[in-house]
Amino acid sequence: MSDLLNQLDVNDGDPVVATHMADALTAAALVFGDGAIQTFTLDGRTTYTERGRPSSGEWRVVGDGQFESFWPPAYTATYDLTWVVKGGAITGLTFVDRQRGDRFEGQYR
Repeated sequence: MSDLLNQLDVNDGDPVVATHMADALTAAALVFGDGAIQTFTLDGRTTYTERGRPSSGEWRVVGDGQFESFWPPAYTATYDLTWVVKGGAITGLTFVDRQRGDRFEGQYR
């Protein structure tokens, strides 16, 4: 995981500020409760693997606490992104779909 994350002073549920978003998303693969795994790369690409089936998309920072993902051919979603902090350590990220309200928590692998 990124050394920057170990130096941040954030609390559980704090929004991920835009200047830390790329580091937060690319620090490590995120594992979700259903076993799906998502990775993000600095060049704006993301891969979501569910039940062994990967799908590729793109992401970009919208602003403090928000990013957008695009999944071809036409699905776009904007998410609120907050830190998951347990025992004083950053352990993952929470994603909330701004339109539908769906909430997903990913733990760093």
